[in-house]
Amino acid sequence: MITLSPQTSKAEPSADQLLSWYYQMSVIRQFELRCAQSYQQQKIGGFCHLYVGQEAVAVGSIAATKPEDYVITAYRDHGHAIARGMDMHKLFAELYGKATGCSRGKGGSMHFFDKEKNFFGGHAIVAGHVPLAVGLGWAAKYRKEDRVTLCYFGDGAINQGTFHEALNLAGLHKLPVIFFVENNGYGMGTHVKRASAVTELKLRTEDAYGIPGKDVDGMDCVAMYKMTASALDYCRAGQGSLFLEVKTYRYRGHSMSDPQKYRTKDEVSQYQQHDPIGRLEKRLSEQGVLDDAKIQKINNEIHEQVEAAHQQADADPFPTSDDIWRDVYSNPFGPYLPQA
Repeated sequence: MITLSPQTSKAEPSADQLLSWYYQMSVIRQFELRCAQSYQQQKIGGFCHLYVGQEAVAVGSIAATKPEDYVITAYRDHGHAIARGMDMHKLFAELYGKATGCSRGKGGSMHFFDKEKNFFGGHAIVAGHVPLAVGLGWAAKYRKEDRVTLCYFGDGAINQGTFHEALNLAGLHKLPVIFFVENNGYGMGTHVKRASAVTELKLRTEDAYGIPGKDVDGMDCVAMYKMTASALDYCRAGQGSLFLEVKTYRYRGHSMSDPQKYRTKDEVSQYQQHDPIGRLEKRLSEQGVLDDAKIQKINNEIHEQVEAAHQQADADPFPTSDDIWRDVYSNPFGPYLPQA
């Protein structure tokens, strides 16, 4: 029997914690808006999936983790990387294909990675990383390490075969993995009601795989923190995996090339009334922590940081031709070099 009560089991976060989360969400928002500009300026090639609107999910949940815990996510990975503490300069450099990027300029928007921070991507294949999360959970249990894996994916991923194979193994072996489905209502341009026979996604795992499901308001950073903190305790106690259906919403298209003809501006506007940054800003203002002057100061400071990181990355060098074969092949006898 699952005993998970996030509303009562965790103390209310302090004003300093709330202010830190407000800052982090604002950083992600401004980073993403700069990415949109850079994409339009053709500084970013390939796909670019923005996290605007979903900031509370990554910030609130990752705030509850330990540095030793693993984080792995799908292609909409910018917010998770920043919440995990990755350097914005390296992230911009990766987006711009520069040698100084977190994946040496070879991964791009969908493949952020930082081994030191236990951030394992950034994966482009829909649901392709969910088995990897199970592998991380298996490794932690096998080694008897106090690590929990946080695995994020969209609602479109739960209808993929790899998702079900992975959750079956996680349930069978009671692995310390928290599966977050960031249900923003759309798999690309297809509404979840047109893609899933069961639209209450939290119900899809307990009877099938023995993994309890809970839902949480993904537009509320505090709710995300409390639920994740309790879920982490559940996993660390050896009770197995959990599946969290996170109700959230993205304000931008599926990717930068998405014309968004499948939804109305009124729909987006309604969700923006529950903006996660605005909600936390209101709470902090009511507590006397924020006022208009401090809000402006914070946003100006973040703008300067984002612009400095962008400019530094923009000036960085591209990889040389010698880098083409590096990190592609593995050879126990030395680096692979193509024969002339």
